Amino acid sequence: MMRSAAGIECTVDGQTARRQQVHHRKRRGGAGVYLAAGLAVWASSVVPQGLAAPVQDVSSSVYAPIDPQRMSDVMRVLASDAFEGRAPGTQGEERTVAWLIEQYQKIGLEPAGENGGWIQTVPLLRTRVGKPSVAKVSFPNQTLPLQQNKDLYFSTVRPVKQIEIANVPMVFVGYGVHAPERGWDDFKGVDLKGKIAVFLINDPDFEATQQDAAYGRFAGRAMTYYGRWTYKYEEAARRGAIGALIVHDTPGASYGWQTVIAAGGESFDIVRNGKDQTVLMQGWISGDAATRLFSAAGLDLAEERVKARQTSFAPVTLKNAAFSLKAPVQTANLKSQNVLAKITGTKKPDQSVMFGAHWDAFGTSTNAQGQMVMRRGAIDDGSGIAGVLEIARAFKAGPAPERTVVFAAWTAEERGLLGSVWYAAHPLVSLEKTAANFTMDVLQMAGPSRTAFMVGAGQNTVQEDVAAAARRQGRTMKPEAMPERGAFYRADHLPFARAGVPVVAMMDMAGYPDLLKGGVPAGKAWLEGYMACYHQACDAWSPTWDVRGAAEDVALLYRVGHDLAFSQKWPHWKETSEFAGIRDASRAMRRD
Repeated sequence: MMRSAAGIECTVDGQTARRQQVHHRKRRGGAGVYLAAGLAVWASSVVPQGLAAPVQDVSSSVYAPIDPQRMSDVMRVLASDAFEGRAPGTQGEERTVAWLIEQYQKIGLEPAGENGGWIQTVPLLRTRVGKPSVAKVSFPNQTLPLQQNKDLYFSTVRPVKQIEIANVPMVFVGYGVHAPERGWDDFKGVDLKGKIAVFLINDPDFEATQQDAAYGRFAGRAMTYYGRWTYKYEEAARRGAIGALIVHDTPGASYGWQTVIAAGGESFDIVRNGKDQTVLMQGWISGDAATRLFSAAGLDLAEERVKARQTSFAPVTLKNAAFSLKAPVQTANLKSQNVLAKITGTKKPDQSVMFGAHWDAFGTSTNAQGQMVMRRGAIDDGSGIAGVLEIARAFKAGPAPERTVVFAAWTAEERGLLGSVWYAAHPLVSLEKTAANFTMDVLQMAGPSRTAFMVGAGQNTVQEDVAAAARRQGRTMKPEAMPERGAFYRADHLPFARAGVPVVAMMDMAGYPDLLKGGVPAGKAWLEGYMACYHQACDAWSPTWDVRGAAEDVALLYRVGHDLAFSQKWPHWKETSEFAGIRDASRAMRRD
């Protein structure tokens, strides 16, 4: 089981002697990105446009050899119109993959994909639901209509032509958690076959008080995997439900309704066999619509939330509620691509260190106002891809590593970590002999910071190595400040953790940075501003960014990964980690 984030032993006194007040010369730049006619490789020779001029400065030695300007250029290119929001299975993917391969080649990396190439094919099912002709909950004396994107957001990841659900019962299952090791079972043997399961988001102790049985049982405010929407859909499917709806609330989900509907009815999944079936319909119901629904069934949603925090909770059938939904579905089987490169180790080529980020974003879709928008993903996760490329350049500029270093750009992270899930199930290097996976996802653009944050802190020893590297930068590594967001379960490092590989995820949405310019208040303003753009069209490149803060974080991972690439060390999971047993089972494979 996951430890509380407070368990990490890495907080140190901040040292700011490295910081200097110096005169900053603003860089000057020229023309922007242009499209080479007839080619799928875009913006391969961008001209720097310059970074914002900060009031305070920091020695470049803190983030060397990472170049903030090049990182900014990469994000500008990937977020440009030419890449169309980088959705899997689109022309935007073709252009993104071609551009990434070109960058790998320019750096001088080797292909690390299938059959000696640069890519690993990831077979995906893509679905898109159309406008429903029926969407309602019927009661004997009234009908509650449910409007897609307003009251309801539904999708499917089954290869069907139509969702058709007629007058089926609805069962409220509380948080929908079955955790025997924590003495918790929300289901109590309820029969969900052919029914709609209605869940609360997050863990049973998310809102718990000391009077509630759930208090402290699920790591407090730190979300466990039981709190993730993915777990709830999986549990509904395991129990035979035809559909699953999660009641949305912004604190519990850690994002607003706009983020819920960002995918525009489109969903992706890896191609599954018949034994691994998903629910026919999965989605969210808005808090207001859920309140009306429960009231029509003679229940008070607020009271039911309190009951759901007790071990005595038992599922509640929404009295006389009959759910109906009929909507067309477009389906397509497609082949998406992970883009992989490497530098082969000189002494231990069968051992590896891996750096990764996801190349995909949300493409174009309709927002809540019915407008077509492009969700560019400049920071999520253009920033991570920029970090991977910078780390690759740094490795290539120095002596060849003793262990193989792998550089990965994953597909379909925004659709459920699908590219990294596929790779972890079909690895091209031995995961048992992968010393560590370093993942970058959402880096901050507000400038140098006195702090950094570790998601899932206290899980393994490589996290402690990163904390020590932060100390050498003169920075303080802290556990994530908002563990209720469940960041450890929301990025591409997770499939590798599940395979036993020690992981570190650098995610700057994990806390308010203590910025050199403006301190924590300025860091809070940056993060709150970014979260308003999370998965939205406004996650776009800006010339006002100070990318040096992101570069500092990338440099942390580079330095720790570099040490591992030139060593015989094997980081390990702490005994209290849920992943320790998986790694221990393959210990014999790591004996020289």
